[in-house]
Amino acid sequence: MATTPVKKTSSKKASVSEDAGRANRERPDEPKPYKARKEELLKFYRDMLLIRRFEEKAGQLYGLGLIGGFCHLYIGQEAVAIGLQSALTPGKDSVITGYRDHGHMLAYGIDPNIIMAELTGRAAGISKGKGGSMHMFSTAHKFYGGHGIVGAQVSLGAGLAFGHKYANDGGVCLAYFGDGASNQGQVYESFNMAELWKLPIIFVIENNQYGMGTSVSRAAAGLDLADRGKAYGIPGKHVDGMDVLAVKAAGETAVAHCRSGKGPYILEIKTYRYRGHSMSDPAKYRTREEVQKIREEKDAIEHVRDLLLTGKHCSEEDLKAIDKDIKAVVNESAEFAKQSPEPALDELWTDIYAQAEA
Repeated sequence: MATTPVKKTSSKKASVSEDAGRANRERPDEPKPYKARKEELLKFYRDMLLIRRFEEKAGQLYGLGLIGGFCHLYIGQEAVAIGLQSALTPGKDSVITGYRDHGHMLAYGIDPNIIMAELTGRAAGISKGKGGSMHMFSTAHKFYGGHGIVGAQVSLGAGLAFGHKYANDGGVCLAYFGDGASNQGQVYESFNMAELWKLPIIFVIENNQYGMGTSVSRAAAGLDLADRGKAYGIPGKHVDGMDVLAVKAAGETAVAHCRSGKGPYILEIKTYRYRGHSMSDPAKYRTREEVQKIREEKDAIEHVRDLLLTGKHCSEEDLKAIDKDIKAVVNESAEFAKQSPEPALDELWTDIYAQAEA
């Protein structure tokens, strides 16, 4: 008995069609050069200098034994946090990061006194002295850490972005991680989920050239970290992290992309840390000449300083006055921390479980 042949759908054609759909996805706009006004340049300068001087003071307090545990300084990377977080809307957008977190908190305008108190483990600290350098939080500012587990903050950031989408609050999550963490498996699980569900999250790879003591060229098979999301259809951009204006421009483009419902965005920000991975790292895996060359030719704070002076926005004396003011703020934060009491012993038993609602 003759049978009618069944027409089969070509899986090859379907695959080609799906690939074409991916290829034809809308490309995000290229970041436009950011033209800062005098007031903005001065704010960038002041805010970056605050991070620099605060971190220098934290290094001194660590040397005196007033800061225990690990302490990772942000010196050299100031333009990343300041440029990106100036593109966010405080109280609406959320931020999450790894253990090099002091600069990100300062960039959000959080009081230096309670940050320094936290570093020194005092009760007046922003996390009651229980978080220390690596685990600081401020839910009031939508700052969700401070995480010691490498790469863990990325998947948590995807959860924060899901929260923004679920609540339909228009918020965007900024999730920072380093070039070392970019090789973690959970990062790619987060990429996949974020693109599938079009989550409003900016994945920020702070590529400071070294994952602990290992050069990124020795640890990463592919050095274009901004392209790590290509397999998922996530757009990515390389950014000069030593130029706060370039970071600001890229941040605004990424925020606009996410806020418009187009899903996640990756920024690989090329930056450089002047100190070791942490205070216990002598950084003997690189030469002094390498660090000095970056300081002399690419320093982010000096770049803005030059723009202010060459643009005749202020004088050398004006900038000296700003530095003096910043040093006074930082010294006050150190004194506040020293004078603050340590947490009471019974605080060991608090903040462990969520309180049951009546």
